[in-house]
Amino acid sequence: MREVISTSDAPGSALFSQAVKAGGFVFVSGLVGVDAATGTLAGPSIQEQTRQALANCETVLAAAGGTLDDVVEVGVLLVDPDDFPGMNEEYARWFPETPPARYAAKLGAVLPGVLVSIRMTAFIG
Repeated sequence: MREVISTSDAPGSALFSQAVKAGGFVFVSGLVGVDAATGTLAGPSIQEQTRQALANCETVLAAAGGTLDDVVEVGVLLVDPDDFPGMNEEYARWFPETPPARYAAKLGAVLPGVLVSIRMTAFIG
């Protein structure tokens, strides 16, 4: 069974679901560092945008009944691969021990001001 997860507390779009719950898994779409309350980017730095993107993922996971402790895999897409160290600096604060599997790649889409997009898969079942 497939359940679409949606919350107004994280940025969304009519073009994708914020997350889809299937069986015991929650698949969180790639979310960027936009603050849902203001509709603007959290800031110009990779650390600020990474922090907000992770907070957005956490919010969507909570709407699905999960937490960051349930995350088994994270995908990070960076506009500029040189931002990898700065992204890692903030990311390490969110997953300080026993982090999930992760990949990082270059973001192909051009979105004005956006530096990072983060997606997650969690197992809550």
